[in-house]
Amino acid sequence: MARVKTGVVRHRKHKKILKLARGFYSGRRKHFRKAKEQLERSLVYAYRDRRAKKRDFRRLWIVRINAACRQNDLSYSSFINGLKKAKIELDRKVLAELAMNDSEGFAKLAKTVKQALKG
Repeated sequence: MARVKTGVVRHRKHKKILKLARGFYSGRRKHFRKAKEQLERSLVYAYRDRRAKKRDFRRLWIVRINAACRQNDLSYSSFINGLKKAKIELDRKVLAELAMNDSEGFAKLAKTVKQALKG
């Protein structure tokens, strides 16, 4: 059986890993084994944080909506309940944007929500 030399294949594989590890610190960008270990760890962090980012933004939107609700004498939970009763389908991202940049528009929305909660 012929001996298989992996020179070109291995070199290409190492180059690919070291290219991805370009911004790492010290030996983690220069030495293949350290670069590979760090890259695996980094990819795990990236995967985890892509999901965490969605949660973080939702929390931020809720805080902003709650602050605007308090200015209009409503709690966040009653505001969301009133939106559902009034059949207003706006997501939290849009509501937070409205709360931040258009306080008069949010006040009108809060007034509609209050009427829906009464009736």
